[in-house]
Amino acid sequence: MISVVTGGDRGIGKAISLMLVKEGYNVIFTYRRKEDEAIKTLNELRKYGEAECYKMDVSRWEEVREIFKKIGDVHGKIDVLVNNAGIAGENTEIDLIGIDEWRKIIDVNLTGVFYCCKASLPYLIKAKGCIINMSSIAGKMGGKLGVHYASSKAGVIGLTFALASEIAGKGVRVNAIAPGPVDTELISEEVKEKLKEFSPLKRIAKPEEIAHAVKFLIESEYVTGEVIDVNGGRYMD
Repeated sequence: MISVVTGGDRGIGKAISLMLVKEGYNVIFTYRRKEDEAIKTLNELRKYGEAECYKMDVSRWEEVREIFKKIGDVHGKIDVLVNNAGIAGENTEIDLIGIDEWRKIIDVNLTGVFYCCKASLPYLIKAKGCIINMSSIAGKMGGKLGVHYASSKAGVIGLTFALASEIAGKGVRVNAIAPGPVDTELISEEVKEKLKEFSPLKRIAKPEEIAHAVKFLIESEYVTGEVIDVNGGRYMD
């Protein structure tokens, strides 16, 4: 079985990649910047099974199309696509968010998901596979990461609903996950302690707990067009 994880070299993406390879998937992950970090992750994955990686900027259509064509030509199909790649902005107040920063966040977090879905769809249809898009609690309740980030993640939810409806008849399921704060190396210890105060469970998620939600959605063959909240009760609907 073939799985593709964008931004799979670290944090949540790495936890998802590890879960998939341990479940017997051939894991293909993409990364954008640090090749040495990607190679380190690749070697770790290969302790458990087959894995490969490609450098790819999800916000560049020609790159995305080329990489997915390469994957399709080699493997013939894609069983699972996890659109995990995403970024946060440098500024969080609208007065400080420049037009270029707005476009960059939307291009990566939302347009990048569209590009990857579009490029991978022929291979997902062959496998009657599934797509899992990474949204955020910010896509539902706003939050403090800025209007650009919240808008991009809300857009991912809308894309998930629309695409799930459109391609269900082709045998492809589309779902999303909306995590709250996650314990990764990108968050300082000081910020982690503050974030715990806002959670009814008084902690933040482990990356592996997001990976568990991905596993649930892969295995739930009658679930499509859903957004799974993994936020420790911080947002309930």
